Amino acid sequence: MVVTGSEQLNQTAAWRRNLIDDRHRHLTTVEGWRHFITDAPLPPDPRPDDTGDDETRLDYHTRLAVVATSALRQVINAGRRLTLLNRHAVSARRGLILSGPAGTGKTTALTQLGKTHETIDKSRHPGLDDRIPVVYVTVPPAATPRMLAVEFARFLGLPVTTRANITDVIEAVCGVMTDARTSVVCVDEIHNLSLATRNGAEVSDTLKYFSERIPATFCYAGINVEREGLFSGTRGQQIAGRFGLITTTAFPYHDEWKGLIATLEGSLRLRAHRPGALTKLDRYLHHRTGGMIGSLSHLVRGAAIEAILTGTEKITKGFLDAVELDHSAQHGTPERSARRSA
Repeated sequence: MVVTGSEQLNQTAAWRRNLIDDRHRHLTTVEGWRHFITDAPLPPDPRPDDTGDDETRLDYHTRLAVVATSALRQVINAGRRLTLLNRHAVSARRGLILSGPAGTGKTTALTQLGKTHETIDKSRHPGLDDRIPVVYVTVPPAATPRMLAVEFARFLGLPVTTRANITDVIEAVCGVMTDARTSVVCVDEIHNLSLATRNGAEVSDTLKYFSERIPATFCYAGINVEREGLFSGTRGQQIAGRFGLITTTAFPYHDEWKGLIATLEGSLRLRAHRPGALTKLDRYLHHRTGGMIGSLSHLVRGAAIEAILTGTEKITKGFLDAVELDHSAQHGTPERSARRSA
């Protein structure tokens, strides 16, 4: 797709405005979430005679398009099915939990599920700006019920004073979410909830109360939650009885992995990069990242940025080698180490 000069200049101006505004755009606020839903920048023109500057392409490569993996499609299809099944349910609504090692795309899948649902909701109800179809929150470390309730209030933009008790906050949140027709609730970092502690058990009860009061489909994501005791005890059995589980894993070196590399390479906007140069390194990329989609995205984006900054304008193995990855990718997770020694 070729971008005209005027479009390129507009993108550059928008990038500079966004650089200032991004500090206030977080997924855990309704303004940040709406920006995430509507943000779809045009791929910049990489030709040497373009009218834009390198900052536009640098910004573009910091947020390459999400790759539609099989796991992502599974999550979106399962979530979509649940929202339809729950549409007329008055109690015992079913939910979804995404669980797996860090870096396997849980948050991406959760947010893309929310984005898909909100896009569908807006198409069904055009012109209605008072709706908040999706709420996205994260569970704070060592969370208490009040802390969780405040996270919901913060997303909605509700003022919470230090004097406000938890009952007042919960009532306000439930009232606004019901009036705003919230139909999907995304709760990330659910591994911060430990049913073995009193606070964790009470936070679980608070989430259950929200799910009973708010006619929405609740979707959780967290690191290896089944190992962390989320399904243990009476409360855990209640969760297990209401939530389906989708496990995210590292990708094996197979056709889908090669397809991921090809898709990422096709999205690059580098002036001297030859098509196929990255796909030839697919085995190396799998070895470097351990098949982790998060590590792969970081590696390719980092190398692309280095290619622009140095003026080389192509990804080389040297640039890929120079990008530092997370500890799990660099040294291997316990699961990967076990497979190596087997």
